[in-house]
Amino acid sequence: MKICVFALFTAATLLARSGGVDVYTPQDLQTLSKKLAAKRIATATEELQRYGNHYTMIAFRDATGSSELHEKEADIFVVEEGEATLLTGGKLIHSHAEKPGELRGTSIEGGERHMLTKDSIVHIPAGTPHQLLIDKAKPFTYFVIKVIQQ
Repeated sequence: MKICVFALFTAATLLARSGGVDVYTPQDLQTLSKKLAAKRIATATEELQRYGNHYTMIAFRDATGSSELHEKEADIFVVEEGEATLLTGGKLIHSHAEKPGELRGTSIEGGERHMLTKDSIVHIPAGTPHQLLIDKAKPFTYFVIKVIQQ
């Protein structure tokens, strides 16, 4: 009987979670940003939640990172704090596979520059080279929605 009750409770919890609503207040995001900044590394991220074909993250950067290309994931950024220049398109320089479907490089040749500031929202389609250029004096925090192509 105990096993049956435990199984029902577990199933109910999983079902409730899969249909639940997640709300991140500005205070929640500020707390997460401070937690990531305290790690004192150039780029710090935390995955927040996974859903069917997408997942959410919060990211903090205080230095320019590598250039990236996600073969099967689109990125949606919502800027929470700071400013950065987003370089998109062009060609990854000195690229290598970070893991299957993920390429990294040292920079991008060509491409288009976009200035991002607080409350900017950007969509980066899968397969698009991109890189965030960060001014060391202006740390950058952004909410990320990763959408996985089916």
